[in-house]
Amino acid sequence: MGRARERLTALLVEASTGALGAADGHVAGVYLRSGTPGLLRLATLVGLPGPLFRPWWRLQVDRPFPVADAYRLGVRVVLPDAAEMVRRYPQFAAGLPFQFGSVYTPVPGAEPSFGVLTVLRPATPDTVDELPDLDRLGRLAETLGAGLSELVAEEGDAAVAWEGEPVCVRPPASRPGAARVGRFTWDPATSAVRADDRLHALLGMAPQDFPGTGAELAAAVTPDDADDVLAALHETAAGKPPYAPLRVRAADGAPLLLELWPPPGTTDPSLVSGIVVDPGPAAAADAAADLLPQGVFCLDRSGVVRYANPAAVRLTGLPRAELLGRPVWDAMPWLSGPPYDDHWRGALLARGPVRFQVRRGDPAEGELLALSVHPGPDLVTCTVVPAALIEPSVHLPRAAEPGTAAGSGRPGGASMAPLYRPIALAIALTDAVTARQVSVVVTQELLPAFGGGRLAIYLLQDRHLYLAWENGFPPGFLAPFDGVGLDAHIPGVEALTTGRPLFFESMQRLADTYPGLALDATVGARAFLPLIASGRPVGTCILGFDVERRFSTEERTVLTALAGLIAHAMEKARRYDSEAALARGLQQALLPRRLSAHPQVETAGRYLPGTQGMDVGGDWYDVVGSGDGLALVIGDVQGHGVQAAATMGQLRSAVRAFALSDRPPDEVLSGTNRLLIDLDPGQFASCCYLRLDPATGRTRIARAGHPPPLLRAPDGRTRVLEIPGGVVLGVDPRARYPVTELELAPDAILALYTDGLVERPGADIDDGIAALGAALAEAGEVPGRGGGRTLTGVADRLTAMARHATDRPDDVALLLATRRPGPVRRG
Repeated sequence: MGRARERLTALLVEASTGALGAADGHVAGVYLRSGTPGLLRLATLVGLPGPLFRPWWRLQVDRPFPVADAYRLGVRVVLPDAAEMVRRYPQFAAGLPFQFGSVYTPVPGAEPSFGVLTVLRPATPDTVDELPDLDRLGRLAETLGAGLSELVAEEGDAAVAWEGEPVCVRPPASRPGAARVGRFTWDPATSAVRADDRLHALLGMAPQDFPGTGAELAAAVTPDDADDVLAALHETAAGKPPYAPLRVRAADGAPLLLELWPPPGTTDPSLVSGIVVDPGPAAAADAAADLLPQGVFCLDRSGVVRYANPAAVRLTGLPRAELLGRPVWDAMPWLSGPPYDDHWRGALLARGPVRFQVRRGDPAEGELLALSVHPGPDLVTCTVVPAALIEPSVHLPRAAEPGTAAGSGRPGGASMAPLYRPIALAIALTDAVTARQVSVVVTQELLPAFGGGRLAIYLLQDRHLYLAWENGFPPGFLAPFDGVGLDAHIPGVEALTTGRPLFFESMQRLADTYPGLALDATVGARAFLPLIASGRPVGTCILGFDVERRFSTEERTVLTALAGLIAHAMEKARRYDSEAALARGLQQALLPRRLSAHPQVETAGRYLPGTQGMDVGGDWYDVVGSGDGLALVIGDVQGHGVQAAATMGQLRSAVRAFALSDRPPDEVLSGTNRLLIDLDPGQFASCCYLRLDPATGRTRIARAGHPPPLLRAPDGRTRVLEIPGGVVLGVDPRARYPVTELELAPDAILALYTDGLVERPGADIDDGIAALGAALAEAGEVPGRGGGRTLTGVADRLTAMARHATDRPDDVALLLATRRPGPVRRG
């Protein structure tokens, strides 16, 4: 491993372990951005076995998850308990339905951030006194961000982009107080030892008498086993620490424990950390457990077996040497996979006892055992007895039957689908309203759940199947199947026409069933799922796997049910597409096709509809000839939908009528306000209206609850016009709207806009206005000067970011105006 990766891992582990103490947590980790745009990867995990958290190793930044929000918005997310998690993040809660709290702190230093420092902790009421030390967590994130920034400056951005699996670390053990535990570090390059005062006291030595080398340290700790200790130090430096604390005897015969940690994620000799513990009366605990009739075994919080008594050895059927020092799921694979993974997660996250039944070994004939899991701060203690010894009145979750969800959870295993996945997919699909959004949700939720790598969705139209979405297939491979008729002899068509899903465990099976069918791979498996909603055919969903695999009865059932969810979502999306097209047409019809022109004034307007939801908005702008000048207006009706668009059309007509009669700005807004109150649509609107005299530049402006205009001077300086205003239209029939007068200099640019252009989730609107002002200032030469940008170009630049946003929650309207000394062409 390179030195940059070693430094990165050390920074991440230090921040994660520090976060455990700061938040009184039991699990912590850091998500970092990866080399794949829009994808975060879990880089470190402390306090939870890595395989149990596998479904959350990868997270898309646009998913409604707390990690994604903290990263994308740059704000801390605090979830004190499960109820708050369900309220704010139902998809996340569906995957981890346990009682715990959590904190997500962005790691600053990059745009939007390097990643997220995450802590899972006991659930607490949402009160200030019981929340974790958020300031300390913030400082840890800032320190990590500073270290990552330094690494980027030296090695480049790629040095902090995480790929692959997370580094899983055992959390620091909680030990007794002073003089019971001593800490030290050892440098194998020089053999130098540095120790704290508690180790001096524990060994009964003055600091000046303390040994200075590794060999002398080993002899001071345990004269009889010094060679073993020195060998363990060297092996730890090489990345091979003892699987459990070393049990040694001090010079006076007292038992001691020696625990060593290597530098995380490296095989290069480097600094070794260690502790020496005097366990006192606890040293006899193992001997007492050895005498118990029921099986007892203990895991650390990384899932490694640290102790097993003779009864546990007998019940598990494995020699003690094959149990100790191995992850429990490797030593006892029949304890892994759903639903057992959820039992383990429940114990480790909720910190409460969990009891369930499991079959040892063969799922059909293995002995039925009753397992109790009792999590502690350092160790997880498990007791195991034959299920026949449990009182019949005691209810335990039953062991999985043969062929059900007791598989490995890995490619090729008996089951790869967490039981919560249909719920998570259903929740995610409720927020998807377009066919593309539905397809993205299926890609992000369905493929990872079953280990798939390829997805294609075909939709039915006029008795032909048309490709709506593809992911993972070779470029151009699916093109020949686009538009295929329902009489074609191919699996996607037959799955839809018969209503039966088709599963092929290998590509050879698929080729044998459909001779001559073009295949995209020689190895793998395929599933063809009919999309049928309320008895109506919608299309076909194709799942591709890169390895051969069997589909269990449960998986076939779950996939068929999920196909029904997808079909209903796609049917809803198609209705949305047609209805949205009609609504957008109505809204565009209400906006001005052409702005009134004047030889000495150039104007440019832009409107962008929101991209979230099915409803249209109520933003509008207009330019109206008024006497010998021009009236400019921009407004925003509260809410969305046809009612908002209709109200917008009525207000636009009213303002035009007042403007054509050359009424002053305050009277225009007062009259429009009274009209809106008389109409009583149950809505209000903001508005900014101004009257411009092109010859003199005299401008009179009135505002009704609308964001203030921006003015860019000819020299490029830009300021916010903090003019006084009245309340929004439609609230107070006696409202007054003061008029402010200013002079618009030639080549200056006046900008009117709606809040959709400057509002951002989690950010102050004043910051958005300031950012728009900065963009206007940097828009280049004002129109009309040699080589200058046209006003339409300025409008395009100011709306560019909003135009390319895929998650724009609100409509955007912009109106620009500039005055010329002579006639100009309107843009």
